Amino acid sequence: MKWISGALLALMLGTSAHSDTIVATGDLGLVVERATGSLLLVDQSERSSIGQITGLGDLSHASLVYSPDQRFAYVFGRDGGLTKIDITEKKIVNRVVQSGNAIGGAISDDGKLVAVSNYEPGGVRIFDADTLEMVADLPTDSKTIGLVDAPGRRFVFTLWDEGETWIADMSSGEPQITKITDIGVNPYDALITGDGRLYITGLFGEDGLTAIDLWDPKPEPIRVLPNYGRGQKDLPVYKMPHLEGWARAGREFVLPAVGHHQILWVDGESLEETGRTDTYGQPVFAMSRPDGRQVWVNFAHPLNDTIQVVDTVSKEVVHEFKPGKAVLHMEFTPRGHEVWVSVRDAGKVMIYDTQTFEKLGEIDAESPSGIFFTSRAHKTGL
Repeated sequence: MKWISGALLALMLGTSAHSDTIVATGDLGLVVERATGSLLLVDQSERSSIGQITGLGDLSHASLVYSPDQRFAYVFGRDGGLTKIDITEKKIVNRVVQSGNAIGGAISDDGKLVAVSNYEPGGVRIFDADTLEMVADLPTDSKTIGLVDAPGRRFVFTLWDEGETWIADMSSGEPQITKITDIGVNPYDALITGDGRLYITGLFGEDGLTAIDLWDPKPEPIRVLPNYGRGQKDLPVYKMPHLEGWARAGREFVLPAVGHHQILWVDGESLEETGRTDTYGQPVFAMSRPDGRQVWVNFAHPLNDTIQVVDTVSKEVVHEFKPGKAVLHMEFTPRGHEVWVSVRDAGKVMIYDTQTFEKLGEIDAESPSGIFFTSRAHKTGL
């Protein structure tokens, strides 16, 4: 039998050679506690919290990404803070306040770079994932939204004011920028498909969406659903949909309609509309269960106490329930047997079986919002 040294084993497992306990990260996750600037570390199998990390500043619109080994989380705070967390040690490793108002971020496919999207002063800043030293500053004179990672050590983001999408290629060490114009009026968020090919931007200032084929050597904007909403009266928009919550379910995309009580179905190849489903309220997240058979939908204020489950074959609502006021986020376990739901006003994360819809447990949390499992480390765009 070939023996492995303790130091090498610790390195392989992402733990300290001097640690008495091996920490397996694949079953863990972090819950944003927005009111207290803290994160709750949770264990999926145990359905329990196992620690709290404090001192992260303004987390009112926070998101995070994970390093490839799932050990480190990079947290993007609304106050411009970029915080590196070691979840095995349950502590902050480093923190920089890099802008006045940040709106999210991404990590490169090789895990070496972390990019942050800023409202103020605008632009995108890119940091060394190890040290958090800034390696590139990309000013835009515009609020930037929809920042994602793309294959080939690239970052893609869109300008709210200018209606442009920029592709920043960092493969050579210095940013090489490709600018794509005529994206549309006031793009408000975007996503990238799991294969890294399509980047899709939602538009607030006009009907429809815009897609970009990143496999095209000279990508051009592709209009999607240019007439959706025409002839209908828009409702007041209380909360913009989060495009991270757009779903790819089988051969179709499922998109929350802006200003309407509907989700929209779009063919994943032709990008033509294939259907609509009326919903309880204005969707915020329309999230696909990992197998694509269900889409779970939550809603904007004042109807944010409800979740609807839509069957992707029939496109019909098959279940509806009310976890409590201010359902803010949902996260599926990697194989989709459970969904975890943050219910801010109840101060709970509630856990449900996705087949039977039975409630399996709950965890106390301080005004919980985003839920992020470490399985995201291995998915493009998350």
